[in-house]
Amino acid sequence: MTAIETKNLSYRYGIGTPFEIKAVDDVNLTIEKGDFIGIIGHTGSGKSTLMQHLNGLLKPTDGEIIINERSIWSKDVDIRSIRFEVGLVFQYSEHQLFEETVFKDIAFGPKNIGLSEEEITVRVTRAAQAMGVHDSWLERSPFDLSGGQKRRVALAGVIAMEPQILVLDEPAAGLDPYGRDKVLSQIKKYHDEYKTTILLVSHSMEDIVKYADKVIVMNKGGVFLYEKTDKVFSHADEIVEIGLDVPQITRLARLLKAQGIDIGDDVYTVERAKERVLEVLKNEKK
Repeated sequence: MTAIETKNLSYRYGIGTPFEIKAVDDVNLTIEKGDFIGIIGHTGSGKSTLMQHLNGLLKPTDGEIIINERSIWSKDVDIRSIRFEVGLVFQYSEHQLFEETVFKDIAFGPKNIGLSEEEITVRVTRAAQAMGVHDSWLERSPFDLSGGQKRRVALAGVIAMEPQILVLDEPAAGLDPYGRDKVLSQIKKYHDEYKTTILLVSHSMEDIVKYADKVIVMNKGGVFLYEKTDKVFSHADEIVEIGLDVPQITRLARLLKAQGIDIGDDVYTVERAKERVLEVLKNEKK
C-alpha cells in the first residue's frame, strides 16, 4: 500500500519578486507503507522544503501530495488530521520542550488530540520505551537531561501521537557520537517493531547506509536518484559530481579499484568490504 505519493510537486519562494527561487522542482515520488527512506542532498537541494510539504506545513505552488490515498489539499480533507498522521521532527527538536516534567512534555500531543487520561498514560509509557526514555526521567524536568536525552524525549512526544508516517529532519544533528548512535538506533528499533513509514533526512552518509532501506538523493530541487540503498551507492561517481560525499568505505573501494583490486561498486558498509576483500584474497590463493 502506498503511504506517500507526490505528483509534479513544485514549490517556489518569493513568487513575483526578483528573489523568486524554485526550491522543489517537479518531484514525483512513491513511498510504500513501512518503508525506511533516507534522504540526502547538499544544503539548498530542497530536501527540508520537500519534507515540510508532507504534513501540510507548506502548500505546493504546483502539483499534488497524496497521503494514505488522500490528496491532502482537497476541499474534503481536514489538513489538521493529516498532521496527526504525519509526525514531523525538526532539527534540534529539544528546543520544543517546555513542560515542567518529561511526562507532561511527551503527553502534550496526545492531550491535544483529546484522549482520556488513561490512554494518554498508555501512550506516554509506550513512546518513552520506544525512544529509550527511562521511567526515572518522567517526573524530572526535561531541562535537567543531557542533549541526547532531551532529543529522545522530544522524539517520544511526536511518537506518542502514533503517526503513521514519521518525518525526521536531521534528528541526530549536533549530538556526540554516543548520543547520535543512541537516537538513531532507537528510531530503527521503533521502525522494526511498529513498521511505521520513516523518512530520515541526514547529511551523514554513514547514517543513511546503516539504517535506510532506500535512498532519495536530492539535487537542485529535484530527485537525482531514488533507489534501494544497495544500488544508490553504486552511482558513487555521479553522487560525487553533484557535490555530495559517499561513505568512507565506498571511497576506499573506489581507490582499491583504481589500483586494480575490484571489490565491487556497491560497497557501502565495512562488513561488505570485509567480505569482498576476503573473497579476493581467497581467489588469489587458488
